[in-house]
Amino acid sequence: TRVRSSAASDVYKRQEDAMPVIFHEETKQFHLFNREVSYIIRIMENGQMENLYYGKALRDREDFSRFHEELERSQMSVCVPEPGLLSMHYTRQEYPVYGTGDYKTPALCIRQEDGSRITDFVYKSYEIRKGKPSLAPLPATYTEDEEEADTLEITLHDERIDTDLVLSYTIYRDYPVITRNTRFLQKGPQTIVLEKAMSACVEFLDMKFEMVQLSGAWARERYVKTRPLEMGIQSVYGLDGTCSGAEHNPFMALKRPEAGEDNGEVYGFSFVYSGNFLIQTEVSTFDMTRVMVGIHPESFSWTLREGESFQTPETVMVYSDQGLNKMSQVYHRLYRKRLMRGVWRDQARPILLNNWEATYFDFNEEKILKIARKAKEAGVELFVLDDGWFGARNDDYRGLGDWYANLEKLPEGISGLSRKIEDMGLKFGLWVELEMVNKDSDLYRQHPDWLIGAPGRFESHARHQHVLDFSRKEVVDHIYEMIAKIIRESSISYIKWDMNRYMTEPCSLTAEPARQGETMHRYMLGVYDLYTRLTTEFPEILFESCASGGARFDPGMLYFAPQTWTSDDTDANERTKIQYGTSYIYPIVSMGSHVSAVPNHQVFRKTPIETRANIAYFGTFGYELDLNLLSDQEMEEVKRQVAFMKKYRELIQIDGDFYRIQSPFEGNETAWQVVSQDKKESIAMFYQKMNKVNASWLRLKLKGLKEDALYQVSLEGAPQKDYKAYGDELMYAGIPVDRTELNRRGGDFASLLYVLKEIEK
Repeated sequence: TRVRSSAASDVYKRQEDAMPVIFHEETKQFHLFNREVSYIIRIMENGQMENLYYGKALRDREDFSRFHEELERSQMSVCVPEPGLLSMHYTRQEYPVYGTGDYKTPALCIRQEDGSRITDFVYKSYEIRKGKPSLAPLPATYTEDEEEADTLEITLHDERIDTDLVLSYTIYRDYPVITRNTRFLQKGPQTIVLEKAMSACVEFLDMKFEMVQLSGAWARERYVKTRPLEMGIQSVYGLDGTCSGAEHNPFMALKRPEAGEDNGEVYGFSFVYSGNFLIQTEVSTFDMTRVMVGIHPESFSWTLREGESFQTPETVMVYSDQGLNKMSQVYHRLYRKRLMRGVWRDQARPILLNNWEATYFDFNEEKILKIARKAKEAGVELFVLDDGWFGARNDDYRGLGDWYANLEKLPEGISGLSRKIEDMGLKFGLWVELEMVNKDSDLYRQHPDWLIGAPGRFESHARHQHVLDFSRKEVVDHIYEMIAKIIRESSISYIKWDMNRYMTEPCSLTAEPARQGETMHRYMLGVYDLYTRLTTEFPEILFESCASGGARFDPGMLYFAPQTWTSDDTDANERTKIQYGTSYIYPIVSMGSHVSAVPNHQVFRKTPIETRANIAYFGTFGYELDLNLLSDQEMEEVKRQVAFMKKYRELIQIDGDFYRIQSPFEGNETAWQVVSQDKKESIAMFYQKMNKVNASWLRLKLKGLKEDALYQVSLEGAPQKDYKAYGDELMYAGIPVDRTELNRRGGDFASLLYVLKEIEK
């Protein structure tokens, strides 16, 4: 722990020095900054914290107080003795409260023993340390070297209730990233109840922003939605209890109206949590914009007695002055390198085949082995057995919770099947849904009280299943022992962890009445605990998160499972939108993407097998069909696809930067691209939805290349059309898109894949 010098610093110094957190004693101002971003806060006259600036990096200086402005206004409540004019309603606060002159939405609410909710947290102390403290058991970004980041902790104290409030800020050296979280510590004898405890609040002086969110539903997750801010409240949220949800992702960006993919200011807000959340903007009638991120206060409360504490999840804020694509690339790098963990963090992913759409519940060992043998012939590396292998699971009405093999389907169990698959030269993976139970199951018959549900109330069902009460340790312990036994006895390299319904009647049958508001957060802590135990005991296993498709695609899950099933909708055309929107924040390597059969099982559309692969390449890549049903020609195409992915997956998944070029939300065409870190290699995908007759010319303008480098441009499947071009030509004039090639490849839903390699001088 140390306090940095308050001497002025230049943000353009050498990179290793451009990472300070500075406290200026005289002016009582903190400045967090690196090469790209500055965040400036001060201690106000009333002891609370004010935000003076957040944006592009500024040179440090002793005093930024000119950014604080005061003006006497009608109906203004002043919170300092006369002749002061400090009013919380017109001040950009770091952690606002309601009831002392600020009439906007607060970041916290504490119910005290006398019924009051009025608090007064004033500055007490600060600490600056190297590195980044863990938030375990909560997931969070991390550092491997203490020089990677600095952390500032500001402790505020409410004397009347003897409670500490700690505001934590971490700034990374190599990223325009500031992370925020909040911690409460009850030190006095009074019992208090947190009714609202947000992780972060940021205020802007103006409202000249457009709000970008990722919203949708099952099979159309994370569609890009953009709208201008207006006075009042706009928000995205999740209230389903068990996951971040398919409806709204725990992410929001504020961009200037003129900002695009490659230009302009953008502020990103991402919440590292998998349960109920709220990301809210509130614009005052004085055009000031307040952003708050945290656990949704609806149905939430947390009791703190003397000596107890509460830690909020982490908010990751990214600043970009180069548009949305730069924001996305920062999130991609940070989350891939400093959120994901374990042996799979830096590895390209195995090419898999999943049997779900090939068989659904209708399979036996012979059928599974036949599908696996064909997958091995195609070059696939991992076979995944999906739902239907356990208990009496012949449909989705029964069996959930009974985590032992169905010996009628698999006479030698998972242990025997996994070893037979491995004897073929394939790795073996398994599907589970550990948080759920069917009432027609041995587990429910033995423990009917283990369900989430309110006494005397109807228990809503979804997909014929119910939610286990993971807020109870004994439930988590039981499930852990059942599934760990299967894993210990078998040879398992991959687990797909599904979760197919939201929470209803959120009540725990064993919780104190005063603590029922803790149930949904404690449930999520139980999920994180089970993930922690399994990933600790079985560190070599690749976990993939899933929630009825992509309903739990959030940073909290990436901390435990470095990839997520992006959507149950595997149609290539639909996936352009789903994967495009997901790329706003999540790395390409985290997106589960498969080639499935046609007609597609979700939309019944037929698309070329080449297009299905060209879009699935930009993810983990795999197959979800029975290869035995393909023609010889299609099988040869699959072998070519597998070989292509093996050749380029390091570039696509690990080394490359991802660029969005043309949006499926704005026109008939979609285009995106990956470029290697050294800019010597690139792969670009162009896709058209509907073919056009007598159409106009098309140009595909690439991004991220070296202007003066000469590249070999190869169109996959048409080697006769290879040519050479410099980077500036490819980016500013573009590649002429060959409509005859699109016609030859089917016209509707046709795609082209370009591979670029720098020609050494």
